[in-house]
This record gives sequence, structure tokens and C-alpha cells, in this order.
Amino acid sequence: MNCLLFTQEQIVSADNEFLLRVRLDQRQLQHLHEVHRAQLGDTLRVGLLGGRLGEGSIVELSHDHAELNVRLTHDAPVKTGATLLLALPRPKMLKRIVQMVCTLGVDHLVLLNSYRVEKSYWQSPFLTADALHEQLLLGLEQAGDSVLPKVTLAQRFKPFVEDDLPAMLQGKQGFVAHPMAQALPCPCNLTTPLVLAIGPEGGFIPYEAEKLQAAGMQVISLGPRILRVETAVAVALGRMLPT
Repeated sequence: MNCLLFTQEQIVSADNEFLLRVRLDQRQLQHLHEVHRAQLGDTLRVGLLGGRLGEGSIVELSHDHAELNVRLTHDAPVKTGATLLLALPRPKMLKRIVQMVCTLGVDHLVLLNSYRVEKSYWQSPFLTADALHEQLLLGLEQAGDSVLPKVTLAQRFKPFVEDDLPAMLQGKQGFVAHPMAQALPCPCNLTTPLVLAIGPEGGFIPYEAEKLQAAGMQVISLGPRILRVETAVAVALGRMLPT
């Protein structure tokens, strides 16, 4: 982890809202010992989940216990204003994508049903609130961020696209990464917030692509090569988000 994130429940004491004493949980303690090989007095990048970032100095350390004196000095990075509509991928791929999306600063991740999404994916234990939170936390810690994105599970494609998507598109540009003859080239370094839809392996079926267009989204191409979902997410967001 590039930034150790703690919660309000881990605060042992506070001189004020920016000077804190924090006790690490077992996951953090294990990382401290096995990855950082930390010692008493070492300084780490830290942050309050949902709050500010700063530095923490290790003041107590043993094999089963660690506490830090923390000084929170600055705000978290500004989010990108991006919403990703992602046809629910295979569970193992989902873990990697959720981390990556969080690391890239996406504000809102919508996991969307699609004709080519297997029904069994929706019963995956990786979709529980705790499992998703774990992957989001790993993404934040990688990026040095502290603010979780919103995650929505949309198990009914048509009601979501007809009832919810138009409101999401207000003040934003909407795009569907979908291979078709009239697709526009993928735009780069957008300065306005975006909504990006990426389908499952094999892509959206024509009916779904048409419904997304009818809601106000433009079809774009990521090039002539066929990409896996996780590669398409990385390529599209890497091109479209501001640098």
C-alpha cells in the first residue's frame, strides 16, 4: 500500500481533528511487518478514510500491535467526475477492475447486467458489500486517495438505462465503447465529466447498444483490436480522463 488508510474507529486519541493517535488493524500490521519491514520511529503516508491525508510516525510496534502518531496535512486528490457503467465481468476479473477503477479516480462505478453476463456472476461472493469494500480500499491505498467511489449494482438493464441513465448524463458526456462501423474515435483528455459504458466479453448486443444511444450516449471505438474487458477499461479511461 502506498497510503495506509484508517477509520474513525481506529483513532485512540486526538489532540485535535488533525493530530491523532491511531491503532492499526491486523491487515495493516501484517503489511507493516512483511512489506514495509517497519521499525519504531519510521514515518508512513497515511489517511483517514473519507477524510484528509498526511503522515504517521510509528510510536508503538510489536508482532501483534502498532500505534502511530498521525498528522493530517492535506485533502485527498480531486476525483475525475467520471462514471463507469461496466457490464458485470467474471468474478476474478472484477476484483482487479474494481481496484483499478478506484485507483484511477472514478467517482461512480455501476455494475450493469447485460444479455451476455452469466446469471451466476450475480451470486458471486465478490459482490458482497464487504468484498467490494476490500477491493476499493486496496485501490485507494495504491493511489494515495482516501475517498471511496459510489458503487451501484444494476441487475435490470432496461429499467436502469431508461429510468436512471438520462439523469446521470445531465451535464456530462456519455460514451459507449462498442465496435461498430459508425463509431467515433475515442476522445482524449476530456475536460468535462463523462459517463463511459463498457460491455461484457463479446460486447453489448445490438439492442443494448441502441438503448444506450437512445439515452444520449455516443458510440466510440478503441481501435481495430479486440480487447479483454479489463484492458478496454484501462485503455478507455487512460485516454479519456484528463492528464
